[in-house]
Amino acid sequence: MMKQREVTAADKTRWTCVQAYAGLDNETAEKATDLSETEQGGVPVVCTPSGGAQTVRLELAKDWLDNLSDEELVNAIQAAQ
Repeated sequence: MMKQREVTAADKTRWTCVQAYAGLDNETAEKATDLSETEQGGVPVVCTPSGGAQTVRLELAKDWLDNLSDEELVNAIQAAQ
């Protein structure tokens, strides 16, 4: 099952964020994630907006799903726009 997070920015744009390769089967996704992980431990995350904004690609800590606050995630999205 693909894990995702939804956050809402101050302008009411709802963002759905998923880790790149999350839609693959577990073993393949794990391999792809390991290969794409940066030396700093970052992983690629794609955030798609509910409205007219463009999709944003981020590099976040591997534990972003559980340990990044909604505010920090929104700030990362806005910084990447």
